[in-house]
Amino acid sequence: MNRIARLSLIAALFLAPPLRAQADRFPPERTNAALTARLDSLVRGFRGDVGIYVRHLPTGATVAIDADTVFPTASMIKVPILLTLYDQVQQGRLSLDARVPYPDTLTYRYTEATDVVGYMAAGDTLPLRELAFLMLTISDNHASLWIQALVGGGAAVNEWLDGHGFRQTRVNSRTPGREQARSVYGWGQTTPREIAQALVMIREGRAVNPRASAEMYRMLTKSYWDQEALSQIPPTIQAASKQGFVDRSRSEVLLVNAPTGDYVLAVITKNQADTGYEPGNEGSRLLQAVSRAVYEHFNPEDAWRPSR
Repeated sequence: MNRIARLSLIAALFLAPPLRAQADRFPPERTNAALTARLDSLVRGFRGDVGIYVRHLPTGATVAIDADTVFPTASMIKVPILLTLYDQVQQGRLSLDARVPYPDTLTYRYTEATDVVGYMAAGDTLPLRELAFLMLTISDNHASLWIQALVGGGAAVNEWLDGHGFRQTRVNSRTPGREQARSVYGWGQTTPREIAQALVMIREGRAVNPRASAEMYRMLTKSYWDQEALSQIPPTIQAASKQGFVDRSRSEVLLVNAPTGDYVLAVITKNQADTGYEPGNEGSRLLQAVSRAVYEHFNPEDAWRPSR
């Protein structure tokens, strides 16, 4: 490499904007009136509050229904926790291959049958990479709280979010100063637009670095929880996703690698009248209906139909 080429490379490295400041490479948003009308009709009459954000990445076609309103994340907060984890791995503070001992101070009263880590005893160890896998794929709450503590608590996650342009997405649980927000939103809070943008960052390779983004994206395509929005997409289509369920809220964010181009979709409810956990929950049915409508809109030639 000659001297001029070396100087050009150095200038590019130092003068280029950092990853956090770069806008995504897809076309700007433009409201899609037809899809907006269709989703408005699905939301009408819902017993609770609903926020929806959709963007077809190749064209910019967008639907935003209360997309900047703050909603509970429930388990979707695990995406920002994952992003903070990989950022600290990049900085050398943590290693994904290190085996970490289960802390005897980790307590969580709402143990699910799928919370594998909840069956561990103090002193048992797991590689950090496996903890992240459990946090994302089966939404293990014990693994998530463990990783949240390892990265420095909710304050560290919120610092990463603030530094990367997320103004409303925050961890509330076990985070000093966030007690009031926790009483309203629970573990975390976000908007449909912001949680969708987190997946777009990962999809584009702008989250931490391209290699970390690729690892996170692969992990997000392996969700065990596929009964709602994912169930309305053909099983041959890849989608990165994260779901969240609490009594009065249902949520899902997914980035679908569809035949006519990738699209991102986030649907979040709050203040639901239906607080049950049966398959016919009103919020769950809404997630299914919205997901199906969006997929059909962008892929009208696909003859596949869901079996449920």
